[in-house]
Amino acid sequence: MAEFAPDIELEYHRRLMDAYFAENRTISDPNVLAEIAAACGADPGSFLSFVVEHQQRLAQVVIDDHNASIEHGVTGVPTILLDEILPVQGAQDFDVYVQYIQRLIDRRSA
Repeated sequence: MAEFAPDIELEYHRRLMDAYFAENRTISDPNVLAEIAAACGADPGSFLSFVVEHQQRLAQVVIDDHNASIEHGVTGVPTILLDEILPVQGAQDFDVYVQYIQRLIDRRSA
């Protein structure tokens, strides 16, 4: 979405996560992706054309992101990578993030 319609990228990402986690939709289905794009204000036909035209390159971007995540220790979703070194997995309370960030600050100060 960053290339196709950057002005709706954040909304698309949020709706994509909702579709997967809350609605149990199959987000690997291009038609589902087009429906989500349409809900964000994009033309679904243009979106599908863009995806088809750039399919191999976009697939490689996903593969590269996946591999980079594994290299950083990500094994589940959601995961937040703090300071490019500390993966925090699962839905965590705010206080947990505060503790992890404090550990990072303490290590840098030592």
